[in-house]
Parts: sequence; structure tokens; C-alpha cells
Amino acid sequence: MASNKINPDDIELTATAVGRDLLLLISGGVRHIGAASTAYLNGDQVEVLTSAVPHHKEHTISESIAVRVAEALNRTVTVVMGIHYDDLSKEGIMEVVEIVNNKVNQYLAQQI
Repeated sequence: MASNKINPDDIELTATAVGRDLLLLISGGVRHIGAASTAYLNGDQVEVLTSAVPHHKEHTISESIAVRVAEALNRTVTVVMGIHYDDLSKEGIMEVVEIVNNKVNQYLAQQI
């Protein structure tokens, strides 16, 4: 159920190839840089490094997205994320996470 505050079209996922690697920029609302997560292959494992701006919470989803995309595409992936809407409820946050995950799923479906 969509809230009145969040328009799924306002949240954007932009993909940029950086050589063999991939940069995903995910932003919405008041756009900014809240976190950056890089997932990379280390043998058979995918490892991730994250940098988060204090008082931002994007790292709670940027890490899992970076890992999921790196595993699916077998390449190094950096996710830079910044989404802000004033006074979001817990349900609103869950809605944003669902929208982001749907956009990532749509992107991956186009790549595979």
C-alpha cells in the first residue's frame, strides 16, 4: 500500500559501467550521499566494504544490494545511496526499502 509521500518514480537507480566494474547510484527525495558500499570477489567469496555518513541509515540496505548485484553479475559493484524523506514512519521506511529492492530486481532482470 503506497503512502501519499513516496512516489516510486522519485526513487532512481542509475547504473554506470566503470570498465568491468559497476557503479549504482540510488537516490530519492532529498538526494544526497548517505552511504557507499563496494562488494568485490575474493576467490569464491563476495566481500563488502561500506562507508556511511554519520546519522544516515542507507548503509543498512546498500551493503546487501552491493553483495546481491556482485554475486548476480560476478563483478565488483559499488552502490552509492542517498534517500531522504522528512518524518517517515516505520511503514514509510519499509516502503522505500521495497521500492529500492524492486528497482534492483528490475535492473538485474535486464542484465541476466
